[in-house]
Amino acid sequence: MKYKKVLITGGAGFIGSNLSLKLIEKGYEVTVLDNLSPQIHGEYSPLYESIKNKVNFIKGTVLSYDDWKKALEGIDAVVHLAAETGTGQSMYEIEKYTDVNIKGTSIFLDILANEKHSVKKMIIASSRSIYGEGKYDCPKCGIVYPNERKDEDMKNGDFAVKCPHCGIDAKLLATDEESKIHPSSIYGITKQVQEQMFMVMGKSLGIPAVAFRYQNVYGAGQSLSNPYTGILSIFSTRIKNGNDINIFEDGLESRDFVYVDDVVEATILGIEKDEANYEVFNVGLGEAIDVNTVASTLVKAYDSNSKINISGNYRLGDIRDNYADLTKIKNKLGFEPKVSFEEGIKRFTSWVNNQEVVEDKYEKSIEEMKEKGLYK
Repeated sequence: MKYKKVLITGGAGFIGSNLSLKLIEKGYEVTVLDNLSPQIHGEYSPLYESIKNKVNFIKGTVLSYDDWKKALEGIDAVVHLAAETGTGQSMYEIEKYTDVNIKGTSIFLDILANEKHSVKKMIIASSRSIYGEGKYDCPKCGIVYPNERKDEDMKNGDFAVKCPHCGIDAKLLATDEESKIHPSSIYGITKQVQEQMFMVMGKSLGIPAVAFRYQNVYGAGQSLSNPYTGILSIFSTRIKNGNDINIFEDGLESRDFVYVDDVVEATILGIEKDEANYEVFNVGLGEAIDVNTVASTLVKAYDSNSKINISGNYRLGDIRDNYADLTKIKNKLGFEPKVSFEEGIKRFTSWVNNQEVVEDKYEKSIEEMKEKGLYK
């Protein structure tokens, strides 16, 4: 085992706790730095409870130099997951998102550049959001990378992605790692900056860096009380409270939903394989699932009477579609997603059915966006 001692920032969160447990199972020693954010963990965190006696847990923040120093003692590899996550919320909590995601990362890299340490590898959780609208094919212009959609088009019910050159509707393609980076949200910008900082400083310091551009991660254990991220959990909480589901746009917008177990597997490959060094990888299922399908699948799985309302409303900063081209991670790391969407939904809804019903904060999050002029 090349990197026996691993630090996971945000290691009590959804991905982090699952990764912690899998690494421990494989014989690694795991340290977790996490601030147990109430937005993610609520008053009681089963994710934290699942790891607290199995890891070296440090309650602290990535905004603290001292917390970083303490957490890095004796560490061989760092998996940096700690971040503020939420596309919509990032558009009006700009300082918080840039502070935690960018400044928090800069403190870590500053320590690597200026202090004695034992870090030999570092992995950053990037995001599909850095691609913006991703990769498309225009019948006239070929491969294009469209800009964000126009408010005036969406106001008129036209949600299609347009060719940036000729303006006609473009056809979605799988987004590969060579695609244009042009995020359309503050969250996406912070993930782009984190990734670039890791790759630049990794090469400068001779510390192998790996970036994983995660798609929409879901699964048993994710927060059901956070209304700012994860439509599977947001919809599930709406349904469990007996509320109807409000779908933005026309419901045909799509995402690549990847089960957390597959994300954990990919991340461990990044730790263990030298082929991952100084590379960026998409991590997803490699399929585009539209939001109508997500909503109807959940309503059926919960045997619910909740209605599905396609509202035509939209959020500025939202992308239309995105799904991952997995060719690179398959070829270089041998990664294959094992959990289909159908199987993942079964596992997820089975877990939700055994949880207490939590307060539905969705309407509050929508009101916040309305106040800021981001919800139309």
